[in-house]
Amino acid sequence: MEVLYGLHPVEEAIRSGSRQLDHVSVARERRDDRLESLIQLCRTAGIRVSLESRDQLTRLARTDAHQGVLAVVKERQFLGIEDLMRPKLDGQYRFFLALDGVEDPHNLGALLRTADGAGVDGVILPERRSAPVTATVAKTSAGASEHVRIARVTNLVRSLEQLKQKNVWVLGLDERGSPDYTDFDFNTDCVLVLGREGAGLHDLVKKTCDHLLRIPMAGKVSSLNVSVAGAIVMYEAMRQRRPAAAPKTERKSAKVRKGLGS
Repeated sequence: MEVLYGLHPVEEAIRSGSRQLDHVSVARERRDDRLESLIQLCRTAGIRVSLESRDQLTRLARTDAHQGVLAVVKERQFLGIEDLMRPKLDGQYRFFLALDGVEDPHNLGALLRTADGAGVDGVILPERRSAPVTATVAKTSAGASEHVRIARVTNLVRSLEQLKQKNVWVLGLDERGSPDYTDFDFNTDCVLVLGREGAGLHDLVKKTCDHLLRIPMAGKVSSLNVSVAGAIVMYEAMRQRRPAAAPKTERKSAKVRKGLGS
């Protein structure tokens, strides 16, 4: 069993239905509408709620950032590459995110939150040299980690090769790459690969990429934080894939003005 803490992570774990919750503990000292709403959600879902002291929740969560809410949940079961490759029902192009050695849990949480917001179809994490999906990650992602489809793989390069065999373009993000990310047409099946904090993509991963995209920088610093860079490109892909908005029809005035002499 694992522990989740914080209002958003616990609430999203209940709403997603992706994991079985053993029980939810709330602090005796906290009473407000948000907490009462969560307790009602637990009752509706048939989840047991217990009252604990705030200090006890801090000991269980190993942090005082639990917001007076903690859940004991079944250990997460990760997907495989084959699970991510199932055809989309709507026939749209698939867009995946792969992380090559992102070890900061706050960066991982931020990326999972953006992936959920940008409609990413799945996230690929290597088993080694990667931050685990912990309660800290869930808290940083505001619960989005409970909704994103995540595959854990033993060999990232091999997994990227599998995607290439399925006609998925592999796009690495690199400060020395070309073209600019805005010049690439994301209207195709593709996977965006982000590298380590500070060091970027591993050489073998970089060689596996079909294209290396760059984010142009106008200042003195040569690159952005990995979670910020990932967000920029994910939302550019979403922008390009979004259907063109229908032209606005001119609104007819409800009141027709009459001319002189009418």
